[in-house]
Amino acid sequence: MYLPGTDCPIFRQASLESLTSFRVGGAAEWYVAPRSWEALQTSFEWAQSQGLPLTVLGAGSNLLVSDRGVDGLAVGTRYLRDTQFDPDTGQVSAGAGKPIATLAWQLAKRGWQGMEWAVGIPGTVGGAVAMNAGAHHSNVADVLVSALVLSPDGTIEELTPQDLGYSYRTSILQGDNRLVVQATFQLQPGATKAEVMTTTQQNLQQRKSSQPYHLPSCGSVFRNPDSHSAGWLIEQMGLKGYQIGGAQVAHRHANFILNCNGAKADDIFRLIRYIQEQVEYHWSISLKPEVRLLGKF
Repeated sequence: MYLPGTDCPIFRQASLESLTSFRVGGAAEWYVAPRSWEALQTSFEWAQSQGLPLTVLGAGSNLLVSDRGVDGLAVGTRYLRDTQFDPDTGQVSAGAGKPIATLAWQLAKRGWQGMEWAVGIPGTVGGAVAMNAGAHHSNVADVLVSALVLSPDGTIEELTPQDLGYSYRTSILQGDNRLVVQATFQLQPGATKAEVMTTTQQNLQQRKSSQPYHLPSCGSVFRNPDSHSAGWLIEQMGLKGYQIGGAQVAHRHANFILNCNGAKADDIFRLIRYIQEQVEYHWSISLKPEVRLLGKF
């Protein structure tokens, strides 16, 4: 089956397991991965005409999809990767599906400063903009000029960082059915390529040495509260290595949950809840998930 008036296939009961970095999850009632803005808009319009709920997957790097799957239409943005560099202004515009780490390397190779921090972040430009992704004391809000956002009714609007209401790891797009289509960032050209490449490489090595990337995960599971880092709080509880089913709190970094032995989404969900309960009981701190939960648990 194809989206009406396009050559973009749409799939029924499509497994989402291989489309998420956790490598878990059931099927989407419908799934589409548009290769153009036109097809993307058509997919939104089709979902609305069919009365279907809409779910944006992006690259699936910050998601936990229920074993029961997702109702309605799931939209993947992995093919929307068009990128334009403007040496006159120092701005770069990238499609929502562009891996943010790939973009960071491309900028470093041009000697453009400002996104060295993003080199170790899993996920896409769209997801990074929606959640104000960050690392090494920097984040998207520091460099974003504007984002083009598609609404369920098919309209596109341009939003600034002020419009997006940024705060720590969140924006008004969190839990919203609007989708980032493209984002424009302001960089600082003029540095030597070697200088920016060195900083970028150091950031990547720091993340690799302190965080586990050898098994499926979603990156950091919880947002850091004001008092202490989430990883430190979890580690103090002695929960490193704690396991429910095939889901395990990472030994290397306690704010990571790993799919280490054929975990189910429900294993990961129960481990998230257990961690929250333990930290709440012992520290009176409520850990808020950074990972998005999709479907019924």
